[in-house]
Amino acid sequence: MVRVDLRIRVIEIPSQDVISHDNVSMKVDAVLYFNVVDPEKAIIHVQNYLPATNMLAQTTLRAVLGQHELDEMLSERKKLSADVQSILDAQTETWGIKVSNVEIRTVELTDNMVRAIAKQAEAERDRRAKIIHAEAEFQASQTLVNAAQILGSVPAAMQLRYLQTLTEIGAEQNSTVVFPMPIDIIKPFLELLDKAGKPAGANGADRALPLKGVPLSVPDANA
Repeated sequence: MVRVDLRIRVIEIPSQDVISHDNVSMKVDAVLYFNVVDPEKAIIHVQNYLPATNMLAQTTLRAVLGQHELDEMLSERKKLSADVQSILDAQTETWGIKVSNVEIRTVELTDNMVRAIAKQAEAERDRRAKIIHAEAEFQASQTLVNAAQILGSVPAAMQLRYLQTLTEIGAEQNSTVVFPMPIDIIKPFLELLDKAGKPAGANGADRALPLKGVPLSVPDANA
């Protein structure tokens, strides 16, 4: 007569050297939960069900994790644990053993791989920051264009904006005030100065005036 414990048992799967699908070396350990549901099969069909289940869990863990990449192991740990549990449960069913759960506990990487992952994460954060900054600049420029179109359509709006700017500057009690003036206001004066400084000749060319005290040389007609 052999007594068999039907309670759920917990065994630790030792740390296993695993090479992922993208050729990354790591060490992985897990915890296995199982119980005997058919004592007759557990005693007759297998010589010693406890070490047999432990060895099967180790090989299954290496086989399943070796089919996935490192990113999947780190982000989809629960899914991989469920895959290992289903494979173990199907293989130990003939032994009268029910595998209820498998939990991947730790994934230990080498120092070089940890530094590489940190650099990758930092580069990803920089990329997102640059994209967000570029989108903010685009939205700000688009808003400025819309504001300029609205202010340009109504001349009085520009004057009100000038007055508001002066109010904001005066609230700070500054001794120097820089007041922007539109070029359209002084453009007529600039045109008048330009015409007064450049009198046109008979043939359209500028007339050269002699300087005071300097004789004007006239070329000889016979030359």
